[in-house]
Amino acid sequence: MAFDFKKEYKEMYMPKKTPSIIEIPKMNYLAVRGNGDPNQEDGEYQKSIELLYAVAYTIRMSYKGTYKIKGFFEYVVPPLEGFWWQENVKGMDYHQKNDLCFISIIRLPDFVKKEDFEWAMEEATRKKKKDFSKVEFLTYEEGTCVQCMHIGSYDDEPATVKLMHEYAYAQGYELDINDERFHHEIYISDPRKGDKSKLKTVIRHPVKKIEEDS
Repeated sequence: MAFDFKKEYKEMYMPKKTPSIIEIPKMNYLAVRGNGDPNQEDGEYQKSIELLYAVAYTIRMSYKGTYKIKGFFEYVVPPLEGFWWQENVKGMDYHQKNDLCFISIIRLPDFVKKEDFEWAMEEATRKKKKDFSKVEFLTYEEGTCVQCMHIGSYDDEPATVKLMHEYAYAQGYELDINDERFHHEIYISDPRKGDKSKLKTVIRHPVKKIEEDS
């Protein structure tokens, strides 16, 4: 049976509908950066997803070809994720989607090294006859975060975020979103399918311990 990150790391991908504090280790990702309204048809965000999945599945299916990745085992491609922010905006303004900046990401298994990524880029380019130069190999350590499973439309996220922040503060943490730590979403459900009111999205925000006055 193929290794499924969602099942093996439930604390990261299937958290409860109540907030919790979690420590996220350093991981490698496929990543594409861009900006603009994620709902725009044929916009930068939609194109980023196409690029990511093409490279992700090139790596996933590599065992069927001549290129062999050391330590490879069959796995389910992890869910799409995204880091989001808006320049000069504290928090998120859900009404100004055109101003959104993003890094779309898909987690890579630990056995995938930089040279394997470079092979996959060349292979995807050869097969798809497309420019994959925007895809990068990103190593990122998210650190201490508060997270929660959000059920419903993306536009309804503020209520869940409010609960997360209140919980974090009660546990002695404060929000730590900055130029290197972002609003993070993990898309467990496909927004193109099913009822929007039942969408499952992991929301994760970086936090740090509140420093007590000396």
